[in-house]
Amino acid sequence: MSTYKKNTLVAVRWLVGLLFIFSGLIKANDPLGLSYKMQEFFEAWNWYALNDLTLPLSLIMNVFEVLAGVAVIIGRRMRLFSWLLLLLIIFFSFLTGYALFSGKIKTCGCFGDCLPLTPAQSFIKDLVLLALIVVLFINRKWIISSVRPLTAIMTLSLCVVLTIALQAYVMKHLPLLDCLPYKPGNNILKEMQPPPNSVPDSVTMIFKYKKDGEIKEYTVEDLPADLDSTYEFIERSDKLIRKGNAIPPISDFSLFTLNGADTTDAMLNSDQTYVMLLAKDFNTFPRWNNAEFKSLQEQLQKKQIPLFIVTADKQNAETLFGNKAGATVLLCDGTVIKTAARVNPTYFVMKGADIVSKFSYADLEKNMPAIFLHQ
Repeated sequence: MSTYKKNTLVAVRWLVGLLFIFSGLIKANDPLGLSYKMQEFFEAWNWYALNDLTLPLSLIMNVFEVLAGVAVIIGRRMRLFSWLLLLLIIFFSFLTGYALFSGKIKTCGCFGDCLPLTPAQSFIKDLVLLALIVVLFINRKWIISSVRPLTAIMTLSLCVVLTIALQAYVMKHLPLLDCLPYKPGNNILKEMQPPPNSVPDSVTMIFKYKKDGEIKEYTVEDLPADLDSTYEFIERSDKLIRKGNAIPPISDFSLFTLNGADTTDAMLNSDQTYVMLLAKDFNTFPRWNNAEFKSLQEQLQKKQIPLFIVTADKQNAETLFGNKAGATVLLCDGTVIKTAARVNPTYFVMKGADIVSKFSYADLEKNMPAIFLHQ
């Protein structure tokens, strides 16, 4: 093999390897986010029975991407990994192609929420990556490991252990890098506004009229000049002319009391400090209903700082907190809670609409002093 071809293969290996390592690590930072994206695909195909498998699949896929990326760079077991990478990128290309051409999936989740790509960008990225992996696949027999077998095994094993440890940590303590619109420092009201310089959908009104037994459609501009009682009005509808991009980062955040009253505006437009505990459900209630939680309730009451239990599980919320002092139950959509709080439950320290602080229930003790600094 010529020196030029060897150098080209090395460059391709590093490019492919680094892309897979980056992709795996950025998603390992938020494995639940990837599992929710998998559920979005499964629901689009009516494969609801597979929803319970998305988290294990997410955890395994993230580990494999990092492992495969490192293996390609050091040239370990290329006959095996070239096959696995080829099959994986074909699968990824199918998913991003489906997202692009079906229009049912807004983002593919290839690089998580930290680097959102449009379906078109994701599909092009996968096609380029597919071409690079085909090059590696064709030349796999020429790729020799650059490190000793024992060193390679230790390196790959360490990658697996560290990626597993990272995912275990963030699933208990929240992602290390918060790329969600509900991250600390953001203002929820501002995040509910369309992005600057965004373009709204272009819509035109369509009118249907029936005349002489024939139904015709007209826009406002081409309504017939002789429109009179001989035209029977059927309906008016809106037709999308051009899809815009005026979609706010947060579009469905709302809070309701147990009686159904919408309290969203009152809370977000206040200048009061308050604490929200976002709990999608109460499956983990025995873990966080501990001495630290009771101490927090007592201190918040003394400081007259409201505590809100925000949940989608109305029945259990009423049973556990409905008639107890120290906390007020508010209802919120479960999907919103899953988006905002990757750990069940997650504390939000709020100042009106400003997210001052955000932490997992597992970190309450060390974060408790900071809560009262923002009063």
